[in-house]
Amino acid sequence: MKIKYFIVLFVIGLAIFSCNKDDDENDNFDAEAQAVIDNDALISYLQTHYLNEEDGGLWTIENGESSLMDDVRLKSQTIEKNDINYTLYYLKQFEGSGDIFPTRADSVLVTYTGMKLDSVVFDSASNIVWLPLTSVIDGWSYGFEHFKGGELKLNDDESFYYENSGKGILFIPSGLAYGNITQTLIPENSPLIFEIDLKAVKQTDHDTDGILSIDEDIDNDGDVRNDDTDGDLIPNYLDADDDGDGILTKDELEDGKYLDPNN
Repeated sequence: MKIKYFIVLFVIGLAIFSCNKDDDENDNFDAEAQAVIDNDALISYLQTHYLNEEDGGLWTIENGESSLMDDVRLKSQTIEKNDINYTLYYLKQFEGSGDIFPTRADSVLVTYTGMKLDSVVFDSASNIVWLPLTSVIDGWSYGFEHFKGGELKLNDDESFYYENSGKGILFIPSGLAYGNITQTLIPENSPLIFEIDLKAVKQTDHDTDGILSIDEDIDNDGDVRNDDTDGDLIPNYLDADDDGDGILTKDELEDGKYLDPNN
């Protein structure tokens, strides 16, 4: 069965933005056990489906086609979250010809299709949209780090398009998506699949203090959301005065370079 049937469209971007609620709101929920269940489900899917190069669709193996699991382009990444190891799978059809890989602090210009393992498409953006990787599900913020953007081309009528963009598929366990929290069209504990096309990358300065957000990652763990020097509950990348001394961070630069406000 082709996985592009039963398309359901709703607000663009809604399905990939991270939820602010605690994934462990149910005290009896065993996230570690669910991670194992999700990984088994993803492996089973990868072993029983293949990528049809003619139409770009994901199909169930019926005539001995080579599975996604056997595709040399399929890679995996172990991601630790709340002391639990999750496995993110990604298939890189084309890395992208751009100059840089995005960090988890940057923004990406993309088109995408999101679907569940049962072939139901729950979200799609056929028109390009900018999305901040600081505000999306973890499967996205980690997954996009493996792709680059493409090349901007202008038409005579001043319209534009992108060539050689980063293209691939992300296979995301529920623990890197919405966990045990039901979304509008996504049941709890649902592993997700996203076909992505990365057009461009923007290195982001969220608080416009002249310092790229990724350069405000004081502990160098790739996550700018957990760096809060002055303890005001506003992470440095959103805080124009990181150390809370009344002087804007941009006015405390030394030779244009960011200084660690902890020192």
